[in-house]
Amino acid sequence: MPENNSDEDINQEIVFPLNVDDPGNWDKMQNIRDFLVERGPRKDDDILFPLDNTGRHFNPSQYKRQLPNGEKSDRIWLVYSISMDRIFCFCCKLFKTQRTTMKLGHLADEGYKDWKNISRCLSLHETSKDHIDCMTSWIELERRLRKKKTIDENIQVAINKEREHWKQVLKRIIAVVQRIAKNNLPLRGDNEKLYVENNGIFLQLIEMIVEFDPIMEEHLRRVQERQIHYTYLGPKIQNELIQMLAAEVRSSIVAKIKHAKYFTVILDCTPDASHEEQMSLVIRCVDDSENAIVVEEFWIGFLKVNETSGLGLFTELKNILNNLELDIDNIRGQGYDNGSNMKGKHKGVQSRLLEINPRAFYTPCGCHSLNLTLCDMVKCCPKAMSFFSVIQRIYSLFSSSTKRWQIFKDHVQGLTVKPLSQTRWESHVDSVKPIKDQTSKIRDALIDLANISDDSKIKSEAEGLASFELENFEFVFGMVIWYKLLYEINIVSKFLQAENMDIDIAIRQLKGLISSLQEFRESGFDQALIEAEHIASEMGIEPIFREKRIIRRKRQFDEINSEEVTQSPKESFRVNYFLFIIDQALSSLQTRFEQFQKYEETFGFLFSLERLKYINDDSLLHSCVNLQESLTHDGHSDVDGSDLYLELKLLRHSLPRESKRAIDVLNYLKKMDSCYPNVYIAYRILLTIQVTVASAERSFSKLKLIKTYLRSTMSQERLNGLTMLSIEKKVVEKVDYANLINTFASKTARRAIFK
Repeated sequence: MPENNSDEDINQEIVFPLNVDDPGNWDKMQNIRDFLVERGPRKDDDILFPLDNTGRHFNPSQYKRQLPNGEKSDRIWLVYSISMDRIFCFCCKLFKTQRTTMKLGHLADEGYKDWKNISRCLSLHETSKDHIDCMTSWIELERRLRKKKTIDENIQVAINKEREHWKQVLKRIIAVVQRIAKNNLPLRGDNEKLYVENNGIFLQLIEMIVEFDPIMEEHLRRVQERQIHYTYLGPKIQNELIQMLAAEVRSSIVAKIKHAKYFTVILDCTPDASHEEQMSLVIRCVDDSENAIVVEEFWIGFLKVNETSGLGLFTELKNILNNLELDIDNIRGQGYDNGSNMKGKHKGVQSRLLEINPRAFYTPCGCHSLNLTLCDMVKCCPKAMSFFSVIQRIYSLFSSSTKRWQIFKDHVQGLTVKPLSQTRWESHVDSVKPIKDQTSKIRDALIDLANISDDSKIKSEAEGLASFELENFEFVFGMVIWYKLLYEINIVSKFLQAENMDIDIAIRQLKGLISSLQEFRESGFDQALIEAEHIASEMGIEPIFREKRIIRRKRQFDEINSEEVTQSPKESFRVNYFLFIIDQALSSLQTRFEQFQKYEETFGFLFSLERLKYINDDSLLHSCVNLQESLTHDGHSDVDGSDLYLELKLLRHSLPRESKRAIDVLNYLKKMDSCYPNVYIAYRILLTIQVTVASAERSFSKLKLIKTYLRSTMSQERLNGLTMLSIEKKVVEKVDYANLINTFASKTARRAIFK
C-alpha cells in the first residue's frame, strides 16, 4: 500500500455519544428522518422519572389513551426524552413544517413539561388536524420505506448499499478496539497517520487487516483518496468507540443488578500513576436471570476522589448509585478494607450508610483481617520481628548485586529467596519456604560470599547471617513454626478470595483454622522440634537453645526472701515465643472476625441442610423472627418471619440430599417456581453478603497495566472504558452490538450520499 503523505491527521469527528432514540437529540443530527421512521418510536417504562419543582413527574400511564367506552388505546406517537425530561410527538417532530410549527406547539418543537396539565394538552393535540396530517405523512413514508418505494428510490438503494458497507467497516473497527482493550494494550502511538512508523497498535492492526480484507481495503482507499472525511480511525473516534462498548457492558450489568434487586457494594482505594486517588466500586449480587443461579461480582468503575474522608467517599458512592439508578435501600451488604475512613463506627463509610439503610450489613475484608492477625502475631514478639528481619536481610544481600546472585545460584539450584511483601503478610510463606527447604545450601552460599567478597561490610553481613542466624537453633526452630502457621493461614486466605465465596463457607473455613491453631498449640511444639532437630542435624549444628545470663535484681532490706522460679531455655522459648504468638493469633481471630460470628447468629440456621433438619421448631421460629427483625427498616421487612418458619418446616423434609450448599438450595427453590417466596428471598440475601474485597483489589492490577507511567495523562472516561472491557470479558462477549452498529452505519451512510 502507498504511504499516506498527507500532513493532516485522520478526521476525529465525534458522532457516537448521542442517543438516537432520544427526541431531545434529533435536532443535533442531520438526515435521520427516514432512519427514525424505519426504526419506529422507542419507549422505556423502567426508568426513574425525575421530579420537577412542584414534585410532579411524567407518568407512563399517559402512553395510553382512555376511550369513551372505557377501553384504552396506545399513543404510539408519544415519546419521552431522558436528556431533557420532556415529552414529544414523534410524527409532529419529524414531519412539521414552518407553517405548522406554531400550531402544533411544544410537542413538535422544544418538548412539553407541564405535568399538571398534561392530560388536557395530549387530548387537544391528538385531535388536531395538523397532528393528524403529520400522522398520515408518517404512515405513508413508513409504508413506502417498507416497500422500498420512496420518492428518491435510487438514492434509497444507494443509502442501503452504503449502510451495509459502513456496518462491515464498523464491525471490524469495533473488533480491533475490543481486542486491544481486552489485552490492556495502548491504542495510540507517536502519531495518528496511516502507514507511518510508530503509529500505534490500533492503526497497525487496521493496516494488517487491509492486506487480507477487501472491505477494509476499500475503506482505506477512500481515506487515502480523500473521498470521505469521517474515517472512524482517529483518536477521538477511538475514545467514542471505547465509551460506546463500555456503556453497553455497563447497561447489561446494571440490568442484571436491578433484576437481582439486592446487592452489596465493595470499595477500595489506591493511588494511580498520576498520583490521583482512585476508588474502585464492585457490586455483588445473585444473578437468577439464567437457568442456573450464580453469584456475580461486577466491576462498575473507578471513581476519582479528592476527599478521602468517610464523608467524601460516601458522597462519591451515593452519586454513582444515583447515576446508575440503583436504589440505596436495596443494599444488603457493604465490604471495605480495615481503613478507619471506611470501617469507622462513627464517621466511616459503613456508619454513614447504616444511618440511611440499617440492612446494609458491614463486613470487614476477611483477607485484610487475616493479614492484620499476622501483623499482630509478629509485633507482639520481638523474636518474631527479628526472624522476619533476617529473612529480608538474606534476600537483600544476594539480590543487590548480580555477582552475589550468581554465587547464590551456584549453591542453590532449587527455589530462590524472595522478598517480604509489606501488604500481604500471608504470602510470607513464599519467603520462608526457600530458606526452610535449603537452609544448609544458603548457609554455604553466605560463607562462600564472605570468603570471596572484598567489601568488609558485605563480608561482615554474610558471616553474621551464616554464623549467628542460620546456625542458631532458635532461628531454625522459629522457621519451622512460622512456616506451618503461614502455610495454613495462606490456604484459608486464598480460599476466601474466590468470587463465589459464601459467608457460610467462610465461617466454616475460619472455624477450621482456629481449631487447627488450637491443636497446634497443644501438640505442635514437639512436632516442630523434631523437624527442627532434623534440619539442625543436616547442618551439623547442636540442637540446643542458647541460655542467657539471668540478671537478678538487687533486693531491698525489707523484702521477703523468696525463691524465683527459673525456666529452662527450652521452656522459656515455648512460653515466651511459641505459645505467645499462637495465643495472639487466636485472640486476634476472635476479635477481627466478630462480625462473622454475628452473621452466624442471624443466618446460621440457613447454612446447611443438616442444621436445618435437626433444629427444633422453637429454635427455628426464634431464628426466623430474629432474621425478620434484622431485615426490617421503616416498618418494612424483606421476609415475614412466621411465613418463613412455615416454609422452612415444609422445605427441610423435601429438600434433596445433594443440596448441601446455600447456592444449591437456591437453585432448587427456583425450580419450585415461587412455592417458597420468603425462603427464596432469605437465601438470596445470604448469598449477597460478601467475604472479601478481593475483586476490588484485582481491579488495581488492571489499573497498573492500563494507566502506566507513559499513559498517565489518560482521561478518567477512557480509563474506565478500557478497564471495563478488560475486566468484564464474559459480559463483553455476550453483548450484541448489532443495534448500535446499524444506528451509526445509517447515519454515516446518509452523510456519504448527501455530502
